Amino acid sequence: MTAAGSGSVPAGRAVHVKVPASTANLGPGFDTLGLALSLYNELDVEVLNGPGLEISVEGVGADDVPRDESNLIWRSLAHTFAWAGVGVPGLRIAARDAIPHGRGMGSSGAAIVAGVMAAKGLLEGIVEIEAGRALALATELEGHPDNVAPALFGSLTIAWMAPEGPQHKRLMVHRGVSPLVAVPTATMSTALARSLQPTSVPHEDAIFNVSRSALLIAALIQSPELLLAATEDKLHQSYRASAMPETDRLIRMLRGHGLAAVVSGAGPAILVLGSDPAQRLEAQRLIAAEAASVWECLLLAVDFRGATVVPHSIDAVA
Repeated sequence: MTAAGSGSVPAGRAVHVKVPASTANLGPGFDTLGLALSLYNELDVEVLNGPGLEISVEGVGADDVPRDESNLIWRSLAHTFAWAGVGVPGLRIAARDAIPHGRGMGSSGAAIVAGVMAAKGLLEGIVEIEAGRALALATELEGHPDNVAPALFGSLTIAWMAPEGPQHKRLMVHRGVSPLVAVPTATMSTALARSLQPTSVPHEDAIFNVSRSALLIAALIQSPELLLAATEDKLHQSYRASAMPETDRLIRMLRGHGLAAVVSGAGPAILVLGSDPAQRLEAQRLIAAEAASVWECLLLAVDFRGATVVPHSIDAVA
């Protein structure tokens, strides 16, 4: 379904977009649970006087980001304009990235959400894009909503697919929950990680994860002291362990010390959900002492705002 768009975006219109990182699965909540984190990609998009596409990128992984129409932000923006029935104008896109690529922190989801939000801002007053439509458009490109939902809406999200499209529920996280993400230098392909999944799992493993997923919701919103038990998983992490052995080893070590450590998204980064700030400091110390290679420990907060877009004034470019 497309919107009935009319008109065009005037030259000189410009928006600023800010999108948080996200971590999906959180252990047992495979392809369902996601958490927004206080690490951000930002971009400015302005409409040129004529046709064209100018893309600049700085920050983490900038050298690997395309500067043409294969750029994921532009593809997402163009996808949204196509739904709106409005032609894409000439654009200048300036991106500043802080979210590591290929580590399991939602970098592709953030790029997709950035494009949708940029289009939303540029189309204001021409075609309105409400929250559910933004989620649907982002999911069409990402393939599943577990990363794009928290990136769009912030906090903890439960995402699922319904006949009418992707749905989500946003929940507030207990203020005691203290995330740490340990980021290695190695990357991991999401497609490779998914290829290691079996097509079916034992009935008892499915029941195990249903119970832990339910417990995890309670732990994150009300009882952080339950996070260690609540983050146990039998659906995906063990199957992917062979592709990221040091991630697996460090998670086992951290959990052996009573810390709720899981694979962040498809990995190979590690998410530790501390029940208080002292726990994540202990996790940082243990990783520094036990890791066989360099890992960067990011002490982050839960992002409660999600993606934002605001207009700003830039003179039209000749």
